[in-house]
Amino acid sequence: MKFYNVLVLGCGASGSIAAIKASEKYEKVGVIDRANRVAKKLLVTGNGRCNLTNSNANADNYNIDITPYLKRFGIKETLDFFESLGLATYADEEGRVYPISNSAKSVFDILENKFIKTKIECYLEHEIISVERWENNFLVKTDKDEFLCEKLVVALGGNFASEILDISDLRYVPSLVSLKANVSRNLSGCKLSNVKVSAQNSFGERKTEEGEVLFKEKGLSGICIFNLSTIFSRINNFNGKISIDIFPSYSHEQLFELLKKRKSINEKINKFFDGLLLPQIAYEILNRLKFDENRNANSLTDNEIKKMVNVIKNLDFAIAGNLDNNQVFAGGIDLNSLTSNLEHKDIKNLYFCGEACNVDGECGGYNLQWAWTSGYIVGESL
Repeated sequence: MKFYNVLVLGCGASGSIAAIKASEKYEKVGVIDRANRVAKKLLVTGNGRCNLTNSNANADNYNIDITPYLKRFGIKETLDFFESLGLATYADEEGRVYPISNSAKSVFDILENKFIKTKIECYLEHEIISVERWENNFLVKTDKDEFLCEKLVVALGGNFASEILDISDLRYVPSLVSLKANVSRNLSGCKLSNVKVSAQNSFGERKTEEGEVLFKEKGLSGICIFNLSTIFSRINNFNGKISIDIFPSYSHEQLFELLKKRKSINEKINKFFDGLLLPQIAYEILNRLKFDENRNANSLTDNEIKKMVNVIKNLDFAIAGNLDNNQVFAGGIDLNSLTSNLEHKDIKNLYFCGEACNVDGECGGYNLQWAWTSGYIVGESL
């Protein structure tokens, strides 16, 4: 059995920074992770570029108000921390902050280098089996060893924390995820840009995003869909509706006039949308309207054109689940169960950070900002 002052379960973003800060005060700090490298998850964030944070980050980007935490360690403090480790960064026009190398490996490398310089002991490729209270300490068992520690930090993502801790309010649901929908085979692989997408969950809550939608074999994806998925994940019910406005810059009346003028451009209805819509989208619209594609376009009535407008402005899909590609998890321990330092109010010396907390944000660097913020606060408070 090995003894530590501080043991961190999970060595992703939040666990890494918590361990680094803890090592400044304690002689014996250890981390346990099932991965084979420290902070390995960062390599796939931001499409391999690692969207570190967002210069626009505020409480509105999250499911709950985390302003008090961001005031203690926010965007500036995050960038200062990484600059101190040697990382150069830049922000794009939407405030997303990336390493200047545009490679997540740069972030991974500087964190790994910091671990090497410290006295943090890493136990990688360890599967955590259980966590128990042992007198005034914590006993952690893995598939390879046993560890005793005075202070325990839970920085595990997904359902790992709920599987090993007997705490009732730990519940994790996939979020920032593609949504399962009955997408026709014809649409699979198609992409719509500059569209307005609205979501409604089973509770009647609504949310709208603008941007890009990707059609997959069994559902809908893209940043718009990821952000909209939060209204399903936060109630743990992936049933509802997605509606796509293909031409958000046109009113119904303007679009009606535009389509009406096209009656004389192409002879047949099956060519009606040529030059205006992708062939797959045009086929989908005509198929939903059940129009005879071989009809003469001039035969379209005003009422039929209005039906076209309604489908184009409201291309609806019923949502019936999520696909297995979530970027984060919603759920976790409620911040009301923790002190301002993210220590459990009822279990002394037990801390939570990152995805282990019930905090989740939109795409764009917001979830990593919470990871850095919460990890730093825990590490500093130990």
